[in-house]
Amino acid sequence: MTQLKIGDIAPDFTLPRDDGSTVTLSALRGQPVVIFFYPEDDSGGCTDENREFSELAADFANRDAALIGISPDDLDKHRKFRAKYGLTVPLVADPEHKAIAGFGLWQLKKLYGREFMGLVRTSFIIGADGRVAAIVRATRIKGHAAKMLEALDGVLSGGAGKARKGGSR
Repeated sequence: MTQLKIGDIAPDFTLPRDDGSTVTLSALRGQPVVIFFYPEDDSGGCTDENREFSELAADFANRDAALIGISPDDLDKHRKFRAKYGLTVPLVADPEHKAIAGFGLWQLKKLYGREFMGLVRTSFIIGADGRVAAIVRATRIKGHAAKMLEALDGVLSGGAGKARKGGSR
């Protein structure tokens, strides 16, 4: 399994977006990219996370950063999710786990004593040069979007982020 580190070239991907277009990570070079990987549309935590990122979308745009949410859900589910909650963040479908696995996030998880493969909720900041600038594991969903905006400010000011295992505070 890939274990990305700060300074690694981010794995490239081309995936479909909920508006019918595609997103290719390497095509976004020249600007920072904030990618938040989340497990499932329309679940409590994922809804909160997407709403918070949508509320702060203009702040990310004001910093010339592309903002992308990726989950294993399909485009139809993304479109319904966006419409139901009025989300503004681009939602990218990765049902075959191309980007999810490339970023090392499809892992064995445990919940209530049961083991299963699933997505580990994590966000990345990819620098304008295509390298991983920050990694933040989202163990606490509330406030995670604001934490990513703060991390982006750190990256943009030259204080490139460290890999963070802790959640948002």
